[in-house]
Amino acid sequence: MAKADDIAPPEKVAKVASPERIAAFRTGLSAEARAAAFLMAKGYRILAKRFRTRYGEIDIVARRRNLLAFVEVKARATLDDAAYAVTARQQARIIEAAQAWLIAHPEQADFELRFDAMLIAPRRLPRHLLAAFDAST
Repeated sequence: MAKADDIAPPEKVAKVASPERIAAFRTGLSAEARAAAFLMAKGYRILAKRFRTRYGEIDIVARRRNLLAFVEVKARATLDDAAYAVTARQQARIIEAAQAWLIAHPEQADFELRFDAMLIAPRRLPRHLLAAFDAST
């Protein structure tokens, strides 16, 4: 029988992800891989995937010539649902994370910057939305 001393305090108990969270995580990884492959086929070089900052995460940082694209990847049941999932709050977080990227990589600060979205849906080709949002909004 367990005693009070045998039970770990709440901060020591490992959180177990639900099956839904695990499935969503795997779907996200798969969508990001599809998006990266699609971008590479279009001539982009992938500089980073899942770049994390305290402000948020950039799914893909890609470069083509003198253009640096920060790409948000959204996977949903339909391409329209994916497009609506890029919220204003997310856009603000991605812009903040992009600023952190540029501070960490000052050699790329002179490139043209663009915020794209890559929409992923089952049995559909990815849809690449160029300049899906900008930092001025």
